[in-house]
Amino acid sequence: MAYLAAQPVMDFFFRNKRVVVVGGGNTAVEEALHLTNLTSQVTLIYRGDEKKGLKAEAILQKRLFKKKQEGKITIIWNSTIEEILGNDNGAKTVTGVRIKNSKNNTISTLEVDGVFIAIGHAPNTSLFTNQLDMDSYGYIITKPNSTQTSIEGIFAAGDVQDNKYRQAVTAASSGCMAALDVQDFLKKIE
Repeated sequence: MAYLAAQPVMDFFFRNKRVVVVGGGNTAVEEALHLTNLTSQVTLIYRGDEKKGLKAEAILQKRLFKKKQEGKITIIWNSTIEEILGNDNGAKTVTGVRIKNSKNNTISTLEVDGVFIAIGHAPNTSLFTNQLDMDSYGYIITKPNSTQTSIEGIFAAGDVQDNKYRQAVTAASSGCMAALDVQDFLKKIE
C-alpha cells in the first residue's frame, strides 16, 4: 500500500500488477495515468458522483477518460474502501479491497495487488495566511530560483512551497537552498 504518489522506486513493485487508486483530484488522476504504463489493471475509486465529475483539472480528466475508453482504467463511482484485504505469509501483502457503494450501500470485493491513497495534499501553512503570499491552494510563493518569500528575511522550503513534486528528496534539496539563501541574506545585513 502506498500513501504517496507512485515514486520511481515503487514502479518495480507494481509492474504488471492490479492496483487501485483512491481519489478524484489531480494527484489521484496523475497517479492513475502513470500507473497505466506499468500495471496490468488500474481501478480508480472515487467517492463522488459521476454526474458531478472528478475534481481533477479538465486536461487530466480528458486523458483519464481516453485511457478508460482504451480499457486501461476502470472507474468506480460513489464508493469508498471499507477494508484493505491481505495475508501475512512472512510479509504482509495486499490481496484485495472491500468497496462500499454510498448510493445503495452494497459491498463488493475487488482483487488487487496494490492500493494507492491519493486523496489530496494540503500544505501546513495556515499559520501564515494573510502574512505571506500564497497560491490558491495554500502553498507559499517564493521568488524565482530562490526560497525567499514575499517578506524579506523569511524563507520557505519543502512541501509548504512545492506544489508539484512533493518528494522527500526535493524537500531536502529546497531545505539546502533555503539554508544557503539565509546565509547570503545574513551576510548582507552584517
